[in-house]
Amino acid sequence: MPPSAAPSAAQRPPSPLLLALEFRAVPELGAYLAARPLLDRLPAGDGHPVLVLPGLAGDDASTLPLRRFLRGRGYRAHGWKVGRNTGQPGLLFEVKERLASLHQRYDRKVSLIGWSAGGLYARELAKLAPDQVRQVITLGSPFTGTADVSNVKRLYQFLSGRRQDDPQLRARLRETPPQPVTSIYTKSDGIVPWQRCIEVPRDRVENIEVPGSHSGLGHNPAVLLAIADRLAQPEGIWKPFERKGWRRLFYPMPAQGEA
Repeated sequence: MPPSAAPSAAQRPPSPLLLALEFRAVPELGAYLAARPLLDRLPAGDGHPVLVLPGLAGDDASTLPLRRFLRGRGYRAHGWKVGRNTGQPGLLFEVKERLASLHQRYDRKVSLIGWSAGGLYARELAKLAPDQVRQVITLGSPFTGTADVSNVKRLYQFLSGRRQDDPQLRARLRETPPQPVTSIYTKSDGIVPWQRCIEVPRDRVENIEVPGSHSGLGHNPAVLLAIADRLAQPEGIWKPFERKGWRRLFYPMPAQGEA
């Protein structure tokens, strides 16, 4: 890039203002609690297992509201049970064992939901064990670039031990899993550039934009409704998320990633 050229939005962390607005996650939790009576009226699912993976520095406690919601809809929702997400590659193989255990326990394919860095693991798991995974849903996961451009770069380096961007890892993360993939993102993300969280839409691959913060994606009512809609699809049958009627108020027309 020429010295005089300014970096694109995807090549720099979100602004300090967006980072400060991440405190919206607290009132978003309140919105989740207030919306529980309405969310509980959503149609029940088919009871298949769902594995939920937390974001960087998070553990299963951070995904508890999401898992409680899923269990209320009849799904067998589980945490990953490997402790805190440090971003280290070795965690992938521990979670792979967890996935295999759930697949064997229920004798059904498992849907994967990954929040932020957890979504990177979810995508890789789907590639490593395609016969065990039903679909992949990511929440603000920067799969088109690693944490070299984010507001948690130093935290990622500290937890993972990685000091430099890895081009090979970045190229692998960009590869789309073979299962249906839904990438949920927010343009007001204060942690990672939202442009790094979207796919190139095609058959069984879609993006869904929601309002809100990165830190609140795990309990944002609009996110939960979209997740419930995606999980309720019969196995082997997939249709894009519909933005008809009142949904247009909460789900803007999604962006399209670059090939």
